[in-house]
Amino acid sequence: MNLRARLAELQIAVMLLTRLPAGRIGGDAPAMAATVWAWPLVGALVGAIAGAVYYAAWLLGLPSLVAVLMAICALALATGAMHEDGLADLADGFGGGPDKERKLEIMRDSRIGTYGVLALVLSVALRVSLIAALPDPGIAIAGLVAMAMASRAGMALWLWALPPARDNGLGRSAGGVSALALAIALMLGQAGGLILGGVLWLPIGAAVLAGGGFIALLAKRQIGGQTGDVLGASQQSGEIAGLLALSVFVAT
Repeated sequence: MNLRARLAELQIAVMLLTRLPAGRIGGDAPAMAATVWAWPLVGALVGAIAGAVYYAAWLLGLPSLVAVLMAICALALATGAMHEDGLADLADGFGGGPDKERKLEIMRDSRIGTYGVLALVLSVALRVSLIAALPDPGIAIAGLVAMAMASRAGMALWLWALPPARDNGLGRSAGGVSALALAIALMLGQAGGLILGGVLWLPIGAAVLAGGGFIALLAKRQIGGQTGDVLGASQQSGEIAGLLALSVFVAT
């Protein structure tokens, strides 16, 4: 194993999926497709940031709802809200475009429409309310980290499974994911969930994949494949589905 190459791939993954400082790449930068194995590790990083903010707010005695909202804000700041942006663009495109070409055109438009606003409001509201309802801060923090890791592993899966919907863009440039890189991403994504408990994580991890898979299937039907917006929306959908499952199983 070339450790320097792996570290460079991790560095590119941080640059791609966050707005966090990641230094400079010495020499040739790795192909984007080679970085997908590290996407769950980036999820662990941003999830830990959100968890730390939540824990600090909890120690200060702030209400649970406020603590979670601050954690989600930290998550959005760390990632540049890129996955939320993808969800909004996808909602606008799929909701307002009569055909594939128009849907893709709308998804590239930087302006946000009614469908996009509604999708963002629902995404934030669901995540905040689901995490705030968890009975223990430790479970909430573990959930933030586990969902961030598993949902980004799902992004790698859908990038591998779906053809690019455009001849250019992120979906095309990140094509050619190897089976090994995908397998490592999936293993890391599921391993992160073990902090919630092995038996408990099985249905929750399945829910994360199902939530992202719903977006993947919808994208295949609507535009014939994946784009960066599709991947971002799948992350959001997978995270919400995982939190829903976590709430159900913790409550029972």
